[in-house]
Amino acid sequence: MRSEPQAADYRPDTPITALSPWLADRVEAAKFPKHILRFRNDRHAATIGLASLDDAAWVSHFGEFVPLPGNLPEPLALRYHGHQFRNYNPDIGDGRGFLFAQMRDADGRLLDLGTKGSGTTPYSRGGDGRLTLKGAVREIMATEMLEALGVHTSKTLSVIETGEALDRGDEPSPTRSAVMVRLSHGHIRIGTFQRLLYLDDADRMEELIAYCLETFPGNAPPADSPGRDEPAIILMHQVVERLADLAASYMTSGFVHGVLNTDNMNISGESFDYGPWRWLPSWDPAFTAAYFDHGGLYAFGRQPETLHWNCAQLAVALRQVADSEPLIAAIDRFGGLYQQAMTRRFTWRLGVNSRGQEADSALIAAAERHMRETGIAPERFFFAHRGARRMPEGEAGELLRAYEPLAADEYAVWQQHTPPSLHIDEVERIWTAIDTADDWQPLNQRIAEIRALGAALGPPPERPD
Repeated sequence: MRSEPQAADYRPDTPITALSPWLADRVEAAKFPKHILRFRNDRHAATIGLASLDDAAWVSHFGEFVPLPGNLPEPLALRYHGHQFRNYNPDIGDGRGFLFAQMRDADGRLLDLGTKGSGTTPYSRGGDGRLTLKGAVREIMATEMLEALGVHTSKTLSVIETGEALDRGDEPSPTRSAVMVRLSHGHIRIGTFQRLLYLDDADRMEELIAYCLETFPGNAPPADSPGRDEPAIILMHQVVERLADLAASYMTSGFVHGVLNTDNMNISGESFDYGPWRWLPSWDPAFTAAYFDHGGLYAFGRQPETLHWNCAQLAVALRQVADSEPLIAAIDRFGGLYQQAMTRRFTWRLGVNSRGQEADSALIAAAERHMRETGIAPERFFFAHRGARRMPEGEAGELLRAYEPLAADEYAVWQQHTPPSLHIDEVERIWTAIDTADDWQPLNQRIAEIRALGAALGPPPERPD
């Protein structure tokens, strides 16, 4: 049933078709034995004119993948390459998902509907193209919490259980299956550009740059930037700005993505494709999310370095159509932009007004030391000291005393409660209720708590674009 007011009309628009002959392969969705609707995100469906769909129509489009009216006639499995744990792999692409539809929101912004677990494609590499129900439930939780904490993230739009028993080596098997639909600004990756470099296709590279500048509009480069009028240079600056902000948003959220490969880096600057993610139980820069990340390449504290490195790989690809000097100049902005984003986001989450870069940086450093020394979980630190209502011990408290709380801070209503968390024990508790008793109440309750947290925190600080 429709539970959210319709915020926009349904406005299909598919500019991706101009690129699809070389960007994607037409594919068919898998035929599933069952379609049990488990999650529909009417809050975001309303922004693209789809919240009015009844459940039968919802399942038809997002479980059986009957095309939406006036939209893509067939799903498109996107082609890309990527560095996976810094090893280049040309043998990848959408292996268990595809682009299903594109449409405009009320502001005219182009949005994609992409899938996960929708069947095999030419890039499945022997995999079954499926998604476990647990993986889908985890993605719901990750995207809901990240959105509440102000991270630019894809939104989990739909999860439908599909009735297949899946075998997996990293969880008890057989396990339940699902197909998921995500709403995202785009699915063009750094790895999409890397593929065109690999193919030595400069003409297609310029087409892709033009598409990205049109689809993901952003700031012009600084006035003193070399090559600032060249499309490739403009795009490079915009991606650096977005990924510097994304890195800061991960850090201030205490979030570890786990698999920050270049094929998982969206040009739009949105976080997406959640696998072995974790939230920090305590402030530990060496904490890793993926059990297979033996060297800690994508550890919590290395995420800014990783996104900087990924930006450099985009620059390598864009070197096909642009000179090195202006690309390097764009990359060199990352550190300063990251520090600005950290202070902007950290003070927002603490609920205080900024006192300038130097003072804010000192506060952040002291707060991080306090969390490391005390072992307090990040969400409890921000909860306890939001708006400078209570002071932590030591230097962090001394510095925080000089800050003024944000005006009209609604977070105070939470002060008598415990902030919702998604530590691994909580995630497993929620999943166990579903797995053993088909009890979805703990998940629904946690989503409600997370959304209330997001409402209390209010809009995050604006990123550069």
